[in-house]
Amino acid sequence: MEVKDLVQKYQDYVRDLRRYFHQYPELSYEEVETTRRIADELDKMGVPYTINPEKNTGLVAVIQGGHAGKAVALRADIDGLNVTEMNDVPFKSKNEGKMHACGHDSHIAMLLGAARMLLDVKDDIYGKVYLVFQPAEEMGSGSQYMINFGNWYNEIGAIFGGHIWIDVPAGQISVEAGDRMAAGGQFIIKVHGRSGHGAQPQESIDAVVTASAIVMNLQTLVSRRYNALDPVVLTIGTLHSGDRFNIISGEAVLEGTTRYFNTEVGKDLKESMERIIMDTAHAYGATAEFEYWIMVPPTVNDEECSAIAQGAVKKVLGEKALFHMQKTMGGEDFSRYQEHKPGCFAFVGFNNPAIGAVNSHHSNNFTIDDSILSGGSGVYAQSAIDWLKTHCD
Repeated sequence: MEVKDLVQKYQDYVRDLRRYFHQYPELSYEEVETTRRIADELDKMGVPYTINPEKNTGLVAVIQGGHAGKAVALRADIDGLNVTEMNDVPFKSKNEGKMHACGHDSHIAMLLGAARMLLDVKDDIYGKVYLVFQPAEEMGSGSQYMINFGNWYNEIGAIFGGHIWIDVPAGQISVEAGDRMAAGGQFIIKVHGRSGHGAQPQESIDAVVTASAIVMNLQTLVSRRYNALDPVVLTIGTLHSGDRFNIISGEAVLEGTTRYFNTEVGKDLKESMERIIMDTAHAYGATAEFEYWIMVPPTVNDEECSAIAQGAVKKVLGEKALFHMQKTMGGEDFSRYQEHKPGCFAFVGFNNPAIGAVNSHHSNNFTIDDSILSGGSGVYAQSAIDWLKTHCD
């Protein structure tokens, strides 16, 4: 039996699982019940696993093939978001103010579907496949949490993962080699001025004006310091300041993110931002504090792993299912796995205007065409099988 023959067999299983998990989203590092439900499914399959005891969320399972060989991993993230769902569907979120608005419910279901498929063909597998169900991708730290758990990461020769993606048509998958998702930095700027009466600005140091100037001056980094052919994003997401309409604010707090692919740019960003922030604050008579940290490095697909994944797409879904997608400035902590192991991160398309599957990730109207999920399961399973066969002794 071939994996492509199992896609239809597990169509309902994967879809129904996704709809179950969609109803019970849990936030990063709180996915205890989600982990238990995953464990229940693995128990039914007879697949051994270990739950990460540090926070009782996240687990690693393993399927041993019928032949000796190396080890490879498949990864799914499992956390939801602080989003109130607006979709009117029978499987709407039951956890108020929480929603699987990024599709991680689909990732759980696809990996469990892949587990079923791998078991059906396990006698033909050379080596073993680790199944990694990872919490806290939305915080950018869940992958390191799982790397530190057990010895699975040291054992594997490669890792495959993916994300359902709005920019890819339903039924198609993008698995190009090279840069796929950007590095992500996060920062906080605190501006300290001197508050006073709104009618007497000369007696104050206006934190709102200073913060506004910092916002505008930071934009020159992208437009004037870095090569226009080398993508960089610098976004101020929040600016909080002031208490009343007729009071000049003495304090302001700004938060934002940076995105880039070139690691040399990443090294320069912090220093350049700090210089502009401090000099601008000084020019307005204020002072500033600046905190900056890297959330995730860039996600870069290995050439060989990408070729294996492309072959898997062709085998399971046909050559027309391959989709070429430009790299994206979004970030993904799958990149932590790729720092020391080759890997491939896939974009599994679900965009289908006919059923309203057109809203972006993190939207409270986010919905998908979940008929495509078992195909994603098949590609995951086939990628693992083919990598192991390619690397068998």
